[in-house]
Amino acid sequence: MGEPLAVASARKVPDIIAPDLDVLFVGVNPGLRSGAVGHHFAHPSSRFWKALRASGFTTRMLSASKEAEMLCFGLGLTNLVDRTTASARDLHREELREGARRLEAKAARYRPRWVAVLGIGAYRTAFDRPEAQLGPQSNRIAISSVWVLPGPSGLNAHYPISAAIEAFRRFRQAVFSGGSTST
Repeated sequence: MGEPLAVASARKVPDIIAPDLDVLFVGVNPGLRSGAVGHHFAHPSSRFWKALRASGFTTRMLSASKEAEMLCFGLGLTNLVDRTTASARDLHREELREGARRLEAKAARYRPRWVAVLGIGAYRTAFDRPEAQLGPQSNRIAISSVWVLPGPSGLNAHYPISAAIEAFRRFRQAVFSGGSTST
């Protein structure tokens, strides 16, 4: 990584956000690699960029260092929790709940059409929805429709990349077909 972990864990990864996006993707929190380099989904095992491209959200393969180009596609990135950790399991319940409150304010300010939370466990905890499943949700975050996608971390290996791509593809179809939330 080239930088002490203490420094990486203290660094924030800035949002990639603008008003009126089609989708604001919401990671759980930055991993150590992302903290070290200051970009979202920077670990080589992250499947986010591949799923984004393979599902048709972008016309070319982006990478962590090119994350700002997401805005050209009407897409943005933020995290529920700013604190960098080795694993999302290192987060406390109250951090996730506070993250949900911050996300609500951010969505009210920037008004994305959709908020896509990347990780079912974090979504269930942050929004106190223990029965939630992947896919469209009945609640809104501010004015935004909500969809939960599988977490793209390489630590989520029990969820194959082909299934992640298909989940991203179904979401993309809902986003660009007038907002249908059927599964």
